[in-house]
Amino acid sequence: MANIKEANKEILKELEATGERLEKVRAEIGKVIFGQNQVVELALTAILAGGHALLVGAPGLAKTKLATNLGRVLGLDEKRVQFTPDLMPADILGSEVLDETEKGRRQFRFVPGPVFCQLLMADEINRASPRTQSALLQAMQEHHVTVAGVRHDLPKPFHVLATQNPIEQEGTYPLPEAQLDRFMFQIDVPYPSLEAERRMLFATTGEDDEMAAKVLKTAELISAQRLTRLIPVGEQVTDAILRVVRAARPGEEASKEINHGVAWGPSPRASQALMLGIRARALLQGRLSPSIDDVAELVGPVFKHRMALNFTARAEGETIEAIIARQKNLLA
Repeated sequence: MANIKEANKEILKELEATGERLEKVRAEIGKVIFGQNQVVELALTAILAGGHALLVGAPGLAKTKLATNLGRVLGLDEKRVQFTPDLMPADILGSEVLDETEKGRRQFRFVPGPVFCQLLMADEINRASPRTQSALLQAMQEHHVTVAGVRHDLPKPFHVLATQNPIEQEGTYPLPEAQLDRFMFQIDVPYPSLEAERRMLFATTGEDDEMAAKVLKTAELISAQRLTRLIPVGEQVTDAILRVVRAARPGEEASKEINHGVAWGPSPRASQALMLGIRARALLQGRLSPSIDDVAELVGPVFKHRMALNFTARAEGETIEAIIARQKNLLA
């Protein structure tokens, strides 16, 4: 019993120390990303939980800058790929080249692609063909890729931050449901407030453009991700997760509204994303356990890309956002 108490004390100390370091991370990112506190928090929550995030917003809202500074602050090796219609899977994963040794012997050598990093920025991911988009599926889920029948493990940790422009859809390829489900969150990036945009004007048009400083080492981030999974979740909070996820799927447990308007609902990955997400959010905010309020805050980012309306609902002017807002009432 004494050993258990000592172990719990050590975990508590580690949680408190990690919470303080994460507060420094948020403060450092806040020096260069203005007026996007919720976006920054959701991105950090996804990384702490070991997941990937899809950033959806108009051009010029600092999506790429956020990914770059996240990599720097968290001590991650960061790379960026601009997705275009002519991008091929080998441009992301890498390929084998034929080399000749000094003795004249020929052999294939694997040249790693940009996916071999710790934080991959996939810019405008929906501009690449489905074949190229699918190249990321195995990497995102299994953290390794297979090229010419040979498995190549990715660095640890590995995260993808992808962006989409919701305005111009000409020449784009919508992400398939299987790939959307790999993203832990869909994070909508809004326009900044008046005060935030005023600060940004002075901060980014002067002589020096401030960059965020490194706060964590890779080993410290991995330790924080491990701690995230140790945070206890109460029975009531677990029941709330199951209730809201299962009620959003068409079927016997769903309401007439869901059965009438929803083509498909959130998969079990949504339950997993909520469970990990609320733990990471609690740690990020310096709390030792998550609450039902955390579930309510993360339902939107977890559900938006995991639900689809049927033709009837779209014809009636229904939206996924409105349905999710009403589903939150189940948590009251």
